[in-house]
Amino acid sequence: MRIALLSDIHGNSIALTAVLRDARDAGVDRFCILGDLAAIGPEPVAAIESVASLDNAVLTRGNTDRYVVTGDGPPPSLAAARANPELVATYAGIAASLAWTRGFITGAGWFEWLEALPIDLRLALPDGTRLLGVHACPGNDDGEGIHPGRSNESIRSLVAGCDADLVMVGHTHEPMTRALDSTLVVNLGSVSNPRAPDLRASYVLLEAAPDAVSIEHRRVSYDHHAFLESVRRSRHPGADFILSYQRGEQVGRVPHSDHTPLMAGPHRFCLPAK
Repeated sequence: MRIALLSDIHGNSIALTAVLRDARDAGVDRFCILGDLAAIGPEPVAAIESVASLDNAVLTRGNTDRYVVTGDGPPPSLAAARANPELVATYAGIAASLAWTRGFITGAGWFEWLEALPIDLRLALPDGTRLLGVHACPGNDDGEGIHPGRSNESIRSLVAGCDADLVMVGHTHEPMTRALDSTLVVNLGSVSNPRAPDLRASYVLLEAAPDAVSIEHRRVSYDHHAFLESVRRSRHPGADFILSYQRGEQVGRVPHSDHTPLMAGPHRFCLPAK
């Protein structure tokens, strides 16, 4: 069994199409998609339609999916903006971006579908490995999340008691694999809105055999120029923020000394047979 795990599509159907093509070429049987499907991108409906049409796919919500359907949002809050006029422009920009996406999702009839997405997913792999997929960390679709800048101890505290051998996350747009005792924690990176220096789409290919599990971080090139044009044509209110990722202005965190860099090229991590 081969499973493609991806996250943080952010309304980028061009990058998503490239990732899905790469996954199919790799012989994927199943897809696991860990949220942030539509917001902060020019084609929210096309992204949702693509993942919803996949055969044998399971999905979770991300924090921006929740924002779109509940009216919540990241900091600053309305109260904070009222108390500090310097925050008003940031608050208004975020609200406009989410409202833009909400209008498209509602108009196309996908609001209830997005609203119904669960916070996590669980799979039992053929060798007995218990896989947990969640957007940010177990029990939470938001917050700082799991990234290379965190220590083993801080990540260990986030996954404690989650009853999983393999924890898959997204949210921070920073690919990572960290072995912690008997738990392997993997950040898928992001399909869109990449953190510099590598601006390609990223996802994880998992191969589940009867006696072991192997994991490969994959990078996929796509037509960034076409995506930039899509953003410009969309008149998205958050266009400059979206384009800042494509310009390489959103950089990853400084890795913690506990971090193990991913090897260049295909990289596989094999869990021991159970």
